[in-house]
Amino acid sequence: MRNILVKCMALAILGLPLACKEKTKPESTSNTQRNHKPNIVLILADDQGWGDLGITGNTNLATPNIDAMAKNGVMFDHFYVSPVCSPTRAELLTGRYFPRVGVYSTSSGGERLNLDETTIAEVFRKAGYATAAYGKWHNGMQPPYHPNARGFDDFYGFCSGHWGNYFSPMLEHNGEIVKGNGFIIDDLTNKGLEFMARKKEHPFFLYLPFNTPHSPMQVPDEFWNKFRDKELAMKYHGEEEENENFTRAALAMVENIDYNVGRVLNKLRDLQLEENTLVIYLSDNGPNGWRWNAGMRGKKGSTDEGGVRSPLVMQWKNKLPKGKHISQIASSIDVLPTLTDLAQIEMNTQKPLDGKSLKPLLMGDNASWYDRVVYNHWNRSTSIRTQKYRLDSEDRLYDMEKDGGQTTDLSGKLPQLADSLKQLKRDWLQEVMPKSKETEDRPFTLGHPDYVYTQIPARDGVAHGNIERSNRHPNDTFFTYWKSTKDSISWDVEVLADGDFEVELYYTAKEKDLGSQFELRLGESSLKATITKAHDPPLVGAERDRDPRIESFTKDFIPMVLGKISLKKGRGNLVLQALKIPEEEIMDMRLLLFKRVD
Repeated sequence: MRNILVKCMALAILGLPLACKEKTKPESTSNTQRNHKPNIVLILADDQGWGDLGITGNTNLATPNIDAMAKNGVMFDHFYVSPVCSPTRAELLTGRYFPRVGVYSTSSGGERLNLDETTIAEVFRKAGYATAAYGKWHNGMQPPYHPNARGFDDFYGFCSGHWGNYFSPMLEHNGEIVKGNGFIIDDLTNKGLEFMARKKEHPFFLYLPFNTPHSPMQVPDEFWNKFRDKELAMKYHGEEEENENFTRAALAMVENIDYNVGRVLNKLRDLQLEENTLVIYLSDNGPNGWRWNAGMRGKKGSTDEGGVRSPLVMQWKNKLPKGKHISQIASSIDVLPTLTDLAQIEMNTQKPLDGKSLKPLLMGDNASWYDRVVYNHWNRSTSIRTQKYRLDSEDRLYDMEKDGGQTTDLSGKLPQLADSLKQLKRDWLQEVMPKSKETEDRPFTLGHPDYVYTQIPARDGVAHGNIERSNRHPNDTFFTYWKSTKDSISWDVEVLADGDFEVELYYTAKEKDLGSQFELRLGESSLKATITKAHDPPLVGAERDRDPRIESFTKDFIPMVLGKISLKKGRGNLVLQALKIPEEEIMDMRLLLFKRVD
């Protein structure tokens, strides 16, 4: 109670009374009414900054389809997300600040949502919607963290934080390993178009979390050729050096996104669904490089304005006003309550939301709206944004209406305001940050009884001995340099239910290493196998990279059936151990796939 009173007093100084009031849920609706609910298409870019669009003033590129969404709908001019990928996705999915929901990292299990959180897909599915997600999930791989277990009927894409190849890569469809078809963003969009056509007579919620312009910087020739030798008229303003080639690649990737947004809009028109479909477009953080971003300070990873300001564009023909710009601040936590309010469905979340519905701002000309604060946090840095001011991670205060680049610290001139915001920041951190390290001691789940497939990738493993990971950024890596029977790979797993599983190993091996033997074991259960087929493809990626990557290269891994194994419920170490290495190495290892067969 004391924390609430302190918070209210601080907000009173700032003139922000709403945060002390109770939120109300939209009224529930009947099943008959739900048959006429609007469709939702939520499109999320990856590492695209505020400034990477024509509608925000960038003349280096053309984004006519996204720009048209803003002209035909509503654009939020001060919308904020998290500084990196998985936290923003968690906030979109739950309507709650990401530290509350179990997310603390972007890899190796730290990107997972706690299992007692309710997702936007679960809310819409409960309201009778068909749900699908096609793209980069980045909030958990193994069921019950997998998108199929978080409310999505259909999932196609990848669950890791980044991927190493964008042209016909290894992907998954509802847990089963498949091969992509062409450039990944085009492929994901194709799946979305097919879903909309299948569900055109039924309300649907389609989530398209694209994975560009995140590196590696790969894009089809038709988009790259426009930028290859292009002189950039608008460049980064700060002291840091801009990699113009990287910028060109990023802009080419954004133009490809815009092309696919256009395909979605055209398909809705073809299906005569445009007037009954709300389309939302945003990005998950600031730009992934120093490039033009409207003079703001910071990029991806930063809690400054440039690291967390995202475009938010919403189009709903004949329902939302055309060409409206909203100046009030808003946040990724507001997406879930806003969409449920617009769709007039019950929220049905287990926990209270941090976000609030933006419907009054969208629909009203003179909406009654109290000013508020939003918080941006990552990696021990926290920034707080009011309508007019930002208190940065070092407690410097900026007037964002007059000083969007955060150049003049006003904390000395406005000490009462600065102190009030500091107190709000302290209270927020005390409220949302985990009180223990329990989320960091979560094993990787294996063998959920309701799902057929469990992927156990190299990303989540620990190498012992001299085995090396193919790159320090783990999301798309494999294990290599496995040259000793003393070396092994292990995973901290929890088998969720007794069962029998068929196990496949995705690997590569040289001809001279045929006959290598290894064992997979967990507790008293084990499988032994011998490599009898050589497969030694080259690394791929460099030939398609428009700028040198920092992530791992990849290659064509093939599956090998190891046999069936019986596992008992409980926690333990899953171990892959070499038994015999006739020549230099045993193999390079990418993935274990468990298929429940009982």
